[in-house]
Amino acid sequence: MKKTKVIRTLAVVAATTMAITACNRSNPQMDQKSVSTATAGSTNMKIAYVEVDSIMGQYQFCKDYSQILQKKGQNIQNTLAAKQQQLQAAAANFQQKVQQNAYTREQAEAIQANLQRQSNDVQALGQRLGNEFDAETAKFNKALSDSIQHFLSDYNKDKKYSLILSKAGNNLLYADKAYDITDVVIAGLNKAYKPSTAIKTAVAAAEKKK
Repeated sequence: MKKTKVIRTLAVVAATTMAITACNRSNPQMDQKSVSTATAGSTNMKIAYVEVDSIMGQYQFCKDYSQILQKKGQNIQNTLAAKQQQLQAAAANFQQKVQQNAYTREQAEAIQANLQRQSNDVQALGQRLGNEFDAETAKFNKALSDSIQHFLSDYNKDKKYSLILSKAGNNLLYADKAYDITDVVIAGLNKAYKPSTAIKTAVAAAEKKK
């Protein structure tokens, strides 16, 4: 019997370009301590960027949910592996009995049909659990995006940036470190993060079973 493998790669949140229009372009003043101003023609624009990899590694919300998703993914693999092993053992036992002429034709056909149903059930279970995992991952991605955009929207009320970009890998050909506000954003995100009871419980359960 062909072994069915269900492998779900844990989510890696895609970098989302975040553009925030300044609330007051008519007075784009900035002090010496703030991020450098980029000049385009006669219009001054304040531009900044954040390192997505740093957010993923240092934002506590990401760290918590990464643990939760890893545990869910491992549980799915363990569940399917156990059922697959049981099914393979039953199939091997059936083949052995057939070779020993232990069944009548009718009995063999009935057992074989039952094994096929079990195989279909395992595949259906894998599909269902995979869909549930995908839904959980999508929920995390949306919550992450919402939290970052909400923070930046509030943060930008005073900073008045015209554009805040996400830097992930080599998506930006060049970015001067003077425009990097990653540390400030991470600090703000972590300060605002208040994990729910459900998340605390899930993280504690994941840590306990490591």
